[in-house]
Amino acid sequence: MRVLLLFALSIVSLQTTAAALPVKEITPGIYVHLGKHLFPDSQNHGEIANLGFIVGQKCVAVIDSGGNPEQGAALKQAVTETTQTPICYVINTHVHPDHINGNSAFKAPGVKFVGHHKLARAMAARGSYYLDKAADQLGVKMSAADLIPPDIEVKDSMKLDLGGRTLVLKAHPAAHTDNDLSIYDQESDTMWLSDLLFTEHVPTLDGSLKGWLAEIDKLEKQSFRYVIPGHGDVVSDWPQSIQPEKHYLTLLQTEIRAAIKKGRHLEDAVQIIGSSEKNNWALFDDYHRKNVTTAFAELEWE
Repeated sequence: MRVLLLFALSIVSLQTTAAALPVKEITPGIYVHLGKHLFPDSQNHGEIANLGFIVGQKCVAVIDSGGNPEQGAALKQAVTETTQTPICYVINTHVHPDHINGNSAFKAPGVKFVGHHKLARAMAARGSYYLDKAADQLGVKMSAADLIPPDIEVKDSMKLDLGGRTLVLKAHPAAHTDNDLSIYDQESDTMWLSDLLFTEHVPTLDGSLKGWLAEIDKLEKQSFRYVIPGHGDVVSDWPQSIQPEKHYLTLLQTEIRAAIKKGRHLEDAVQIIGSSEKNNWALFDDYHRKNVTTAFAELEWE
């Protein structure tokens, strides 16, 4: 009986291990799960973004929670299997569902949710749409209880002490979205930019084109040992690694302004603007036309 019980427990242990989200330690104490360059659908259930966690001596900060509650639970299991240090913060970098839909997996006493001061408003405005999209497009069952807004709001900058490890959080002006938050780990000189940086995956614009370029101008003047994008591999050649994104966004700005000056309509602009970048980015056909549409609406009122 004892042998059978031990065997059963070993199976449970293996199943638990298999359920953990794969992560890699890029530098001591910082673990990242790299998402795949896929359009969110019912096959991948929205599990496309980079997620992870940072381990301090006192507690752990989770950075983004995943595209659905099940992925959030898998990320939580990865934390549990990596360290006995408890989770104290879940930091959402912005409102997009591939980064926040796993929040409910982490709801527990002692866990605080952290985000940009405009995140709660954005979640409230988009919540019902995100829930409908989860069911219709992602094949995921979610409820309003899964969309957890921040307990702690960052209005400018804020420091979080994980115990021997200080994170500096910065709330950015409108760029990728109007609620982008970056996380800088002082100990390892690692900047977690999330969707302020895309590598390989075409950047997606849901905020301000001019604002994003302004933030890039500030960021590229700084130096970091590692930078973690929202989509794409971790980079160690900053600021070279942000130049393709800057080129793409600058090209959009230049060509849209030229089209507006010539009196072109949006319907014509989306057919030609930025077409030279098509072969440089994954998922270009899925997101580029929307980028042009969003940027055109901003720039035509200059």
